[in-house]
Amino acid sequence: MLKKIIKTIFLFLILLNIPQLVGAICPVCTIGISAGVGLCRWLGIDDLISGVWIGGLIISLIIWLVSWFDKKNIKFKSRGLIISVFFYAAVFLPFYYLNIIGHEANKFLGIDKLLFGTAAGSFVFLLAVLFHNFLKKKNQGKAFFPYQKVVIPISFLIIISLIFYFLIRCQT
Repeated sequence: MLKKIIKTIFLFLILLNIPQLVGAICPVCTIGISAGVGLCRWLGIDDLISGVWIGGLIISLIIWLVSWFDKKNIKFKSRGLIISVFFYAAVFLPFYYLNIIGHEANKFLGIDKLLFGTAAGSFVFLLAVLFHNFLKKKNQGKAFFPYQKVVIPISFLIIISLIFYFLIRCQT
């Protein structure tokens, strides 16, 4: 089981070595995602959906830290990968040792729900940031609407959360 978890995390860490391409994420978006994570856990929402918000939060923090390093002109080899490993380890090692992940009954498509949700949330959040940057580039560097940088990533996370919610309901 631990091997499967490590392989899954490693695969996504490789994919997440892209944070330098996407630019900074605003603090409002990061706070919004943090609130989403806290709300999910407080309300007892399924780990698959909680994981979506955890994944979004982690990517937001990775991009934010890489951007901060850029502003401070701090550069070192494999910076994006090291930061990604740090944040994912900081989240998942405590989850593992507190037995929050790894239960046989808490699986979706054979993978722990929290891990699967986090991977999906990370991927979708990264896509949302890239989509925002694409739209901004198409509009001569300006957003199409106020708070676009916040609305697009959070909307993407809400959409994937709703998709997972209905998938979970169909399974029961």
